[in-house]
Amino acid sequence: MYTYIIKRLLMLLPTLIGAAILIFLLLRLVPGDVCLLKFGGEGSYADPQQILMCQERLGLTDPIWKQFIDYMVGFFTFDLGVSMWTSQPVAYEIAIRFELSLQVALMATFVSVVIALPLGVISAAKQNSWIDYVVRTFSIAGIAMPSFWLGILIILGLLITSQAWFGRPWMPPIHFESFFVDPVHNMSQLIWPALATGYRYSAVATRMTRSAMLEVLREDYVRTARAKGLIEKVIINKHALKNAMLPVITIVGIEFAFLMGGLVVTEQVFNLNGLGKLFVSAVTQSDYTMTQALVMLVVAIFVLMNFLVDIMYAWLDPRIRYS
Repeated sequence: MYTYIIKRLLMLLPTLIGAAILIFLLLRLVPGDVCLLKFGGEGSYADPQQILMCQERLGLTDPIWKQFIDYMVGFFTFDLGVSMWTSQPVAYEIAIRFELSLQVALMATFVSVVIALPLGVISAAKQNSWIDYVVRTFSIAGIAMPSFWLGILIILGLLITSQAWFGRPWMPPIHFESFFVDPVHNMSQLIWPALATGYRYSAVATRMTRSAMLEVLREDYVRTARAKGLIEKVIINKHALKNAMLPVITIVGIEFAFLMGGLVVTEQVFNLNGLGKLFVSAVTQSDYTMTQALVMLVVAIFVLMNFLVDIMYAWLDPRIRYS
């Protein structure tokens, strides 16, 4: 087990370095100039001398090898640099948005797990019954329904319901407050995007849980447990569920990593100033420094989540634990 963990840890650094090199090279192939956008705007005239001074100040006129060395030095020293658009430290720009995105991702993952696990287990245990059909319909609807569209429906429902009950419409707050500062304000803002996103991803986890449970329930050791007279509840909870969780944990981990930077449209619907919105702004503004940092942050989260999932997988799978 310890050897397995050490091998997985040794694979993290080459993966991150390879991703950093690939990100640097690909961004340099993307058309766009942050200085031209700053001083030229939408088709207006820009002084070439002013643009050249801006490029020299940002280091865009340096040879590509020098830019690459500076980038890799910053990567190894954890110096994310300064935003080319706002002239603020990239670490600061990310930090003021990270808590919001992290909380939404955690809450959405929690909602997804709470919905998916019981429904998937019940659907597998009651295969081809009316309960199974209802759960499958519920999950298929979640897969077919985009989270941003569900978010729009939630907002409309809040407006209509609050108007009917209280005489005036109510909307979730726009300004973000930390949960530790004002938990009521915080939850009244973030519970709705978490529900919309969590339901969308619970549908995938429900289908995976059902499929994994059905496969496990057909195994020989489950039939042996039934032949020994064990009740169905004990068979499912103590024998089948643990083995069925292996692929489900992988799906949940990947979903969480995606939620940290992939809720671009959902953040727009609920007017959240998170990492997804910052990601779009950095790309449209050709802010290389910010875009590189955000992509590397998402890569690091994916790599870390894959590592944690592998550790959990090894802990649950006796073939790896005792090999």
